[in-house]
Amino acid sequence: MARDERVEPTDGLAGVPDGYERLWTPHRMVYIQGQDKPTGPGAELCPFCRAAAGPDPDGLVVARGVTTFALLNLYPYNSGHLMVVPYRHVSGLLELTPDEADELSAMTRAALVALRAAMDPQGFNLGMNLGQVAGAGIAAHLHQHVVPRWSGDANFLPIVARTKALPELLADTRSRLVAAWPTGTAP
Repeated sequence: MARDERVEPTDGLAGVPDGYERLWTPHRMVYIQGQDKPTGPGAELCPFCRAAAGPDPDGLVVARGVTTFALLNLYPYNSGHLMVVPYRHVSGLLELTPDEADELSAMTRAALVALRAAMDPQGFNLGMNLGQVAGAGIAAHLHQHVVPRWSGDANFLPIVARTKALPELLADTRSRLVAAWPTGTAP
């Protein structure tokens, strides 16, 4: 086909070339459709509550404290994307007890230490989205994101293809972070 020729779809047929390459990520459809996103105060549907109650490898739990725990994000922004979560099913930062708030901070600091040791990131994004309108994917259960960052990790894929390329399986990342988690950082 000549460079200046255009391919026009005909008769609405699927598969007619349009010049775009596609990266198919059908595994993300469950996330898009809201599976495992509790909308109310009930902990029975909450993926964080289920992860806390189950075996660590199944829930991608990396470390446990007395009032909080750290686990890998099932839909990570980057490899090593951790979340620090209180065991108690609460939605707001102001609902935490002083002990929970202190341990959330200590566990976040420990996550930074472990990620530096295991993955050597050049920076981090830390944050909470409090409430659905603020962008919280799971607004019913408070969680602190700890996202390692590297120079060049933001490329065209998330923008154009709404896809993130991750170089390691979550189970392998979990194993590396468990091994790198600092001892004595959570009560």
